[in-house]
This record gives sequence, C-alpha cells and structure tokens, in this order.
Amino acid sequence: MKVAVFGTRRYDVDSLEKATPKGSGLEYTFIEALLDHTTVVLAKDHDAICLFVNDTCDKAILETLHELGVKYVALRCAGFNNVDLSAASKLNIHVVRVPAYSPEAVAEFAVGMIMTIVRKYHKAYNRVREGNFLLDGLVGINLNGKTVGLIGTGKIGLLTGRILAHGFRCKVIAYDPYPSKVADEYGVTYVNTLDDLLERSDIISLHCPLTESTKYIINDDSLSKMKRGVILINTSRGGLIDTYALIRALKSGHLKAVGLDVYEKESNYFFADSSAKVISDDTFARLLSFYNVFMTGHQAFLTEEALENISDTTIQNLLDLESKGTSENIVVHQ
Repeated sequence: MKVAVFGTRRYDVDSLEKATPKGSGLEYTFIEALLDHTTVVLAKDHDAICLFVNDTCDKAILETLHELGVKYVALRCAGFNNVDLSAASKLNIHVVRVPAYSPEAVAEFAVGMIMTIVRKYHKAYNRVREGNFLLDGLVGINLNGKTVGLIGTGKIGLLTGRILAHGFRCKVIAYDPYPSKVADEYGVTYVNTLDDLLERSDIISLHCPLTESTKYIINDDSLSKMKRGVILINTSRGGLIDTYALIRALKSGHLKAVGLDVYEKESNYFFADSSAKVISDDTFARLLSFYNVFMTGHQAFLTEEALENISDTTIQNLLDLESKGTSENIVVHQ
C-alpha cells in the first residue's frame, strides 16, 4: 500500500518509519505541505493518505482523491471535524482515526499551562535570562481550594480533573451532556447546566470535541456569565472559542488570563516557522499582543509516548483496511 503522508514533520517521519514492521508492504511518501485544494494532486498513485488536524479534506478534495484512486483516509489524530464524512461515505472512501493516543499527554500539558499562567513561569524565565531578579508583577495564586470547571469529560477531561482534584486539592466541577459513570473516581462532580459551571468556576478548561453544537461554545454570552477574573484554558480545538468575543473580554479586563494551545485559524501558521514573516491575520496578531495570553503551537499531544501510539494505531488501521476492508477505528458517518 502506498501512503501519502501530508503535513509531515521530522518527528512524524521518525515515528512512522520506526513503527512500521518489515514486510508490511506500507510505502510512505512524506509531504511537508498540508492537504488542500492545491496539494491534493500529490496523492496521485497512492492508495491512502494520512492526515493530521489542520489538513483540509472537504467534499471537493475527496472527489479529487476518489478520481485519483485513493481508497483510505487515515487520520493520525482523534478529531475528524476536518473530513466531510458524508462525502467520504458516498465515495466509498474509508476514514480511520486514532481515538486515544495519549490522553495523559494533553491532560498534563493542560495542567502545566494552568500552572504557567497562575505562577508566571514564562515571565520569570525571561526576566532571569536578562539578569532581572525583581519579583514585582510575578504574584500568583494558589490552586488549592480553587474551583476548576471542565467543559467535556472524555478521557482527557477526566485525567485533567484527577490531577487537579487529587494533586492540587481543587474543587473540580464539570459539564457534559454525556456524563461519565466513573467521574467520582477522578474527583470530578457534575453540575446540571453549563451556566452553573460558568458562574462558579475560577478556572475553566475546555476538553470537548469540535462539533456543530460546540462551535463557539465560548462566546460573548458565555463569557459574560463567567466570574470577573476567570482564567480560561483551551487545549482542545480552536473553533470552540469565538476569538472576537475572547478579545473583547480581554480588553474589558473580564478575563484574568488565557492559555491557548489551539486557534481557530491555526492552519495558516502552526507547525511551521513564521518567525521571519509578518502575521497577516490581524485577529491572531491582536490576540498574541495581550500580556496575559499564553499561547503554544498545538503541542499538547507531543510526547514520545503519544507519537509511538499514533504511529502504531495508524499503521494497524491501514493494515486492517487492506486485509479486512474495515478497522475498529473506522469513522462512520451518522
């Protein structure tokens, strides 16, 4: 099977090549560019394509892939909002994903982002590097006793809750239309409504998938219901937050601080070096200008263990599709 791997970085190449069994029949073409309407032609003569979170796989692209003879789309991530599943189904293109590569990686990163914000590690690091040892402006807050609200309690949300509840002795509350039966074991207590969570939380962390119902779940209305001085964390999907509303809340001082590992239009910048370029996205540039916004480039997943799990599952998905015509990780259009 010939596989075109889009949006590859050195760590993708290393992990996939290391995990691929000898004699598997898998042949990779590693492509640095993301999949879009201009790069889709690079999939010619391949049986499958392998994508990550910022590749575009809409109806038009899927139709082109079908014409090129591509039979499989293998996502090396859990989310599949960037694939038109309805179109894929009609074209008989099978879509598979990696449902859980390392929930611990993202949960630990989310907590680390909270700690960085509340104790200002990033600001202290820069000061000390410049020989400035003043502590003015570095006053933080204790996490002990604070109320943390989790929006979404899948594996990552529950693990984040466990770290905060059992490790920092936070009061962890959560909202999820599909509550977990084991939430109590993780120290997580559900509230009845999202508004209840918004009103009570000192820190809010997003851990839900991006769907039609969750797009812009953080907007002007939901932000207005949060406590003044709340801290907001997003390590899930950029489209969960209305960036314009977020900026308005930052400008008014309603938000104490924000930690973001994702941005709704990140595909134009993330996973690439833009240090010698002008950021033409004025909204993104404005967001980066706030002193109380801490942003990283979608790295929450990036651990050795996660990369190994992603590669192992992706490879098994492809081998199962080739030998059985299906996979336990196939994504079915509802």
